Amino acid sequence: MTMPPDLPPPEVRLIKRLVVVLTSVMILGLIVIVGLLVTRLGLAPAPLALPDSVSLPEGARVEAMTLSERWVIVVTQEGEALFYDRASGRLRHRITLAVE
Repeated sequence: MTMPPDLPPPEVRLIKRLVVVLTSVMILGLIVIVGLLVTRLGLAPAPLALPDSVSLPEGARVEAMTLSERWVIVVTQEGEALFYDRASGRLRHRITLAVE
């Protein structure tokens, strides 16, 4: 008759169980993170709400244009910054820039 193998001490069995649980939690967490990245990055960004038209002052030529949350900002070659309301397209502010 053969003798059964010696069982490891209870502390070693506990550590083995903890390692298995930790590995399982890490794998599940990685799957959740990858799943969230795939679903979130696959969404299209919201389209920009732009006014239908922006009327520039007479003789103004556009050098640059940018968007903010509330404004459409147009920089002219004449050295002015024109701030248009993004919702209505009306000119709200006009600032003369220092041209060097």
